[in-house]
Amino acid sequence: MLSVAVSWDLYLQTRSAVVLGNVGFVQVAPFLLFALPAGHFADRHDRRRIMIATQILLIASSALLLTTSHSVALIYTCLFLTALSRAFQAPARVASLPNVVPPDLLRNAITWNSSVMELATIGGPAIAGVLLASAGSRTVYGVQFACATLTLVCYQFLRLRTQAPSEPQYPPSGKPPAPTSGQVVEGIRFVWHDKLILSAISLDLFAVLFGGATALLPIYSVEILHTGARGLGWLRAAPSIGAISMALLQSHSPKAKPAGKVLLWAVAGFGAATIVFGFSRSMWLSLAMLALTGACDNISVVLRQSLVQTHTPDRLKGRVLAVQNIFISCSNQLGAVESGWTAAWFGAVTSVVGGGVATILIVTGFAASAAALRRWRQ
Repeated sequence: MLSVAVSWDLYLQTRSAVVLGNVGFVQVAPFLLFALPAGHFADRHDRRRIMIATQILLIASSALLLTTSHSVALIYTCLFLTALSRAFQAPARVASLPNVVPPDLLRNAITWNSSVMELATIGGPAIAGVLLASAGSRTVYGVQFACATLTLVCYQFLRLRTQAPSEPQYPPSGKPPAPTSGQVVEGIRFVWHDKLILSAISLDLFAVLFGGATALLPIYSVEILHTGARGLGWLRAAPSIGAISMALLQSHSPKAKPAGKVLLWAVAGFGAATIVFGFSRSMWLSLAMLALTGACDNISVVLRQSLVQTHTPDRLKGRVLAVQNIFISCSNQLGAVESGWTAAWFGAVTSVVGGGVATILIVTGFAASAAALRRWRQ
C-alpha cells in the first residue's frame, strides 16, 4: 500500500520518471551501508528483539507520512527510514524461520510464507488504488500505519522453538566479544566459495536489475493504459496474484528435481512476459503479463530461499541472508533507478522492453557459463 501511494504522490507532484526511479537510490542506500553489520547482528543477538526494535522504527517512519506535508523530501526521508529498519529486520526475520518449523517442513514453510506475503501484496495495492481514488493518499498512509502497528503486536507474540548459538561461548563476563571485520564479512566468504548459491542469487540480481517494470507503473497507468489510480492499484497487485497462484501450486506439488534448469526457465519467462507487457496497450493483457512475471518470480524465490536455508549453517545464516538481501535490494531498487533514467531518456516502453530483452540475454549467459547452477538438483 505504501509503495502505491508514494509512487502516485511523487508522480502527480513531479510528472518525472527520474523522481520515480530515484526512489530506488533512497531505499537501496541503507542496505548497502548496513546489510553486512545487520546480518552479523542477527547472528549474535536475539532475533525476535531485533524484529521488534526495527518495527518500532518502521512505525515512526509511517507516522511521519501522516503529517500535512507530502513533499518529495519528506517521502524520501520516510522511505530511507523504512529501508533502514528492513535492512536490520530482514536477516533476523528470515533466519528465524527454521526455528519455527521442523527441518522436514522447511521447504513447505518457505512456500507458505511466500504465499502469505504475496496474499498481502495482492490486497495492498488493490485497496490502495481504491482508497487513492476515493479518499486520497493520507487515508492509505493511515491504514499502512495501522498495519505496521499490528505487525509489532504479532512480533511480541512470536516464540522461537530453538536457536542454536551462532558464535563461540561468551567469556565469563557474559558480554559478547566485539565483532571483528572477519566475522562481519564471513557471509561474503561463504557465498563466494559456494558457487551454487552465488550463481543463483547473481542470476536474480542481474535479471531483476534490468527486467523490472514496477517503478514505471504510474506512467503506464496514466499515459499508456489510461486507467488512473484504481488501475495502478491493480497493476501493482497483478504480479502478486500470479505469485500466490504459483505458490499454492508449488505447495501441493513435488519439488522440482532439476532445480537449476527450472530456475533458468522461470527467469527467462519473467523476461519474456516483461517484453509483452512493455508493448501492450490492453489492460487485460497487461495484467496477465504482470501476473506471469509474478508467477515466474515466485518459482525463483522459493528455489533460492530453499537453497540458502538448507545449504547455510545456522551460525552463519543471518550473515548469508544479509548478503542475499544486498543482492535483492540492488536488483529491485537499482533496477527502479535504471528503469526511471532509461524511461527519461528513451521513453517508458523502450525501457521496459529493453529490460525484458536484457533479462533473456542474461539467462542465456548464465545457462552457458554457470555449470553448478545448470546441474543443480534438489
